[in-house]
Amino acid sequence: MWQHLDRERLCAVAEMKVYGDEQGALRFSAYESGLQELAWIGESRLVHDELRESVKRQHNVTLFCPRIPVSARFEDASICLELDGGDILTGRLLVGADGRDSWVRDQSGLATRSVPYGEMGVVANFECEGDHRGIAYQWFRGDGVLAWLPLPGRMMSMVWSVKDDFAQSLLQMNEQELCSRVERAGGRLLGKLSLRGRPAAFPLRLMRVESVVRQRVALIGDAAHAIHPLSGHGINLGFQDAKALAELLEAAPEWRDIGDYSFLRRYARKRAEEPFMLQYATHGLNRLFAARNPAAAFFRNAGLNLTGRLPVLTNSLVRYAVSGKFS
Repeated sequence: MWQHLDRERLCAVAEMKVYGDEQGALRFSAYESGLQELAWIGESRLVHDELRESVKRQHNVTLFCPRIPVSARFEDASICLELDGGDILTGRLLVGADGRDSWVRDQSGLATRSVPYGEMGVVANFECEGDHRGIAYQWFRGDGVLAWLPLPGRMMSMVWSVKDDFAQSLLQMNEQELCSRVERAGGRLLGKLSLRGRPAAFPLRLMRVESVVRQRVALIGDAAHAIHPLSGHGINLGFQDAKALAELLEAAPEWRDIGDYSFLRRYARKRAEEPFMLQYATHGLNRLFAARNPAAAFFRNAGLNLTGRLPVLTNSLVRYAVSGKFS
């Protein structure tokens, strides 16, 4: 799909600057890591639309859309999916790629453990007086984690992870109040801000699934794991899930039952470590920066500064971010 995206609506991230709450700071640079960019930022609707069009172009894919599954029946050699129009789809494997509140996961009886953060991610787009120069900013503040992500031109997208009550107050502010609040929170680094569209919010929670596979079912993406957005890695985990499962299916011989639990466990084992590490790393960071005591403040800010002084470590983190694994 990448070749079909409108480059005028995408922005490359050249640098990322991370700030703690007491003089802690960390900087990542694409140039210093030998890369063209750290990431690309684009509108979710643009990406979703092109994903849908890319699927339509595949000769070996049949779309049943818009249709809603109403029941799933598990049999010894197959799984049957009934759609709202009465159609029955039968296959050997059902892949649940249907998000955090996965219907497939619920139908399959795969147990989950959720930990609500009592926080919401407030998102909004702004036009900036100053030029962001392709720099992404992130602040670990006393009231939450604030990120400014560069968009084409002088636009930027904000994600502010805050407690539920503060999130509601942000959503209820008028345009001038919200712009002023966001300007101050980011130290007015991009000058005066102008809101483009109304802000929105989504609840945050940590979610772990007891198993991402069972007989005839495999989960990928947010259906398999949900993490705090402070790392920005949720979508990357989903891409790596899809890649690992696709490679396993492609390598399977014709005689292999691809829905058999013993076969699917290979996928589960391959994707066990990375989501677990990222989930608890981001969970730990969120809790560390939420702690309001001097000892925690010292360690979290010292950690940022120490990491920034170790080029090998910062380059490893950058390489992981762009490739999905440590090099």
